[in-house]
Amino acid sequence: MKNHNLLGGFVLAASFLVTAFPALALGDVSYTNDVKPIIHDYCLNCHEPGGKGYEKSGLDMRTYQSLMKGTNFGAVINPGDSYTSVLIQLVEGRAHPSLKMPYGLEGGLAKDKIEILKKWVKQGAKNN
Repeated sequence: MKNHNLLGGFVLAASFLVTAFPALALGDVSYTNDVKPIIHDYCLNCHEPGGKGYEKSGLDMRTYQSLMKGTNFGAVINPGDSYTSVLIQLVEGRAHPSLKMPYGLEGGLAKDKIEILKKWVKQGAKNN
C-alpha cells in the first residue's frame, strides 16, 4: 500500500510540474517555434535598430545570428550554460534590478517563458 501511495504522489507531483512549467514537458526546444515568438512578443520593441535597448547596448534580436552576436559589450548567450548567460540573468532579475528585462513589463517575463529560454540555452542554443 505504501508503494502505491508513493507512486500516486510522484505522478501527482510530476503532473503539477508539467502544468506549472510547460517547458519541462518539452523535448527539444526550437529557436523558431519556441524562442523566437517570445523574443518577438517581448524583446523586439526595444532590441532592433532604432529601439532604446539597441541604442544603449547594440543588442539586435531580430535574427538568430544577431542575437548570438550579442551586445557591444559581449555575448548574451553562453550555449549550454543558462546560469552564466546574460540574457537569462536579465530576464530572471539576477543582474541589477534596474536591468530586469523585458524593461517595463510589470511582474517580468512569465516563469514558463523563462523556462523555455533556459532550456533552449541548456540544449546548446541551436538555430533550429
